[in-house]
Amino acid sequence: MLQHAKGRPLPLWLKSGRVQTGLVIIFILAVCAIFAPYLAPNDPNEQNLLSILTPPIWADGGDAMFPLGTDSLGRCVLSRLIFGARVALTVAFSASIGAMIIGAFFAHVAGYFGGWVDWLIGRVVEIWLSFPPVILSLILMVGLGTGLRNVVLAIVLVDWTRFCRVLRSEVIVLRRRDYVSAAQLVGFSHWRTITREILPGTLPLLITLMSLEMGVAIIVEAILSFVGMSVGSETAAWGQMIADARQNIYDAPFNLIAPIFAIFFAVFGFNILGDGLRRTLDTRLTQTERT
Repeated sequence: MLQHAKGRPLPLWLKSGRVQTGLVIIFILAVCAIFAPYLAPNDPNEQNLLSILTPPIWADGGDAMFPLGTDSLGRCVLSRLIFGARVALTVAFSASIGAMIIGAFFAHVAGYFGGWVDWLIGRVVEIWLSFPPVILSLILMVGLGTGLRNVVLAIVLVDWTRFCRVLRSEVIVLRRRDYVSAAQLVGFSHWRTITREILPGTLPLLITLMSLEMGVAIIVEAILSFVGMSVGSETAAWGQMIADARQNIYDAPFNLIAPIFAIFFAVFGFNILGDGLRRTLDTRLTQTERT
């Protein structure tokens, strides 16, 4: 059994292979993002017109200065991948936290109070969900303008409904528990009942949804940067790298494969983490597996 340094057993959720795999992947991405200036072999925006479309180091004509080759402007692909992790993780964490806060607030209000409050919030969520998320993000970006902050804001405004819709049903179930009724009889205020009695019960689901939302945010940011509505050309982003590599897909296919793999790697890490957390933190699933 895995144990702490002090001899105490690890929490059940940390023993999951899925959770461990997801944490390792996210740790690798976080290290790349935080220490990008030290890990990148070159300046991600430095153009070397004498080394345009250099193949990776293992291919014929590769250069040790550019381990993964260069793009159509002679920029180092590996350096741009490493710096692109900064944009991806910034959007992933910021947007998911913002969407979680808004979605969780309305979900707890709707599920706890019910009645016309629940009906009104439910109709707003249904109307918001009737628009395709990517199309709605593009429309918001047209109005907000380009920039990393606006990308985060657009994702928050679109994806808070995911949290609200899923959490609302969980709040309704918890609201009917005996300990919630006892808290109300004792004289707890609505705010204290929600934060002390209901929120701890929805926290495992909330954490799971947030980890899954991080993967969604990375994909949305990649789409927006692909169409030129995210960060500027002076900032390396994975979607932007895919857009640039389309012009030379036959001459330098690895320039397209590298950012696609980076997106897949990041989304896979967050998704497998979310799946592992769901399997270990959801008591209903663990009880089903044991039986």
